[in-house]
Amino acid sequence: MSSRVTFFEVEILDYKTKKQLCFLDKVEPHASINDIRLMFHKFYPQWYPARQSMRLDPKGKALRNEEILQRLPVGTTATLYFKDLGPQIGWTMVFLIEYAGSLFVYLLFYLRMPFVYGLEKKLMSRRLPVVNLACICHSSHYIKRLIETIFVHRFSHGTMPLKSIFKFILQVRTVKQIRMNDLSRVTQLLCEAGNFSIHVELNNLRGNGPKTRRIPYPTKNPFTWLFFFVSCPNYTYEVGAWISFTIMTQCVPVGLFTLVGFIQMTIWAKDKHCTYVREFKDYPSFRMPIIPFLL
Repeated sequence: MSSRVTFFEVEILDYKTKKQLCFLDKVEPHASINDIRLMFHKFYPQWYPARQSMRLDPKGKALRNEEILQRLPVGTTATLYFKDLGPQIGWTMVFLIEYAGSLFVYLLFYLRMPFVYGLEKKLMSRRLPVVNLACICHSSHYIKRLIETIFVHRFSHGTMPLKSIFKFILQVRTVKQIRMNDLSRVTQLLCEAGNFSIHVELNNLRGNGPKTRRIPYPTKNPFTWLFFFVSCPNYTYEVGAWISFTIMTQCVPVGLFTLVGFIQMTIWAKDKHCTYVREFKDYPSFRMPIIPFLL
């Protein structure tokens, strides 16, 4: 005797006006929110799935793509509220623009382009070796970032609002009065290598798909041993690289950027650390988000 399938009816309303936008009949109970977004897209082609936010309450949290209709706290007639997130851009493109922009803007000043500095004779003088070295350090950092974005990183969230791209593009770094410090250069190279190693290891953990999440542990690679102490050693290495670069250049704008970057990466690290603790009951209790034994 075959079991009877109970289909759902899904009403989708505008989250502001509460006006009905569409009514979906005979929706299978195991349909995901992503399936519903695709159905909604057929009614409104201008709202592709990436720019749709579906929620159970007009002011509530957006439902995740993978959530299943029959597991939501709704009856067989479900009401969802739609919010337009606006034009979206893929995260891969976001980081390509950010890193390429940072590299391009720096080189404009390094090459002393006439439309930036003018044609004064003093600006055409020979560059000091330390200036050339700083350019190599800065350029290698962002070239590495571009390579990682193309070949290493996998993004669990496919897009971000297009309007938010400007906060990435406006991260302009102008470096002046550069001095050299051998120790800071070595430290920066080590931090860059560590950052790359952590990104590769995190990518290996997602071998079964971008949404797969497992506890990262140290491997035979010494750069991954920071996993003994922190949840996000990629951010630890990133901050270390920028501190080294700040010491090397003795430049106030670079120092300010390093401070702002540290604050932002600390927020990201704490959020990821909390996610690990929430999802894994056996997560190592002695790990800190970004700085061993401290933060």
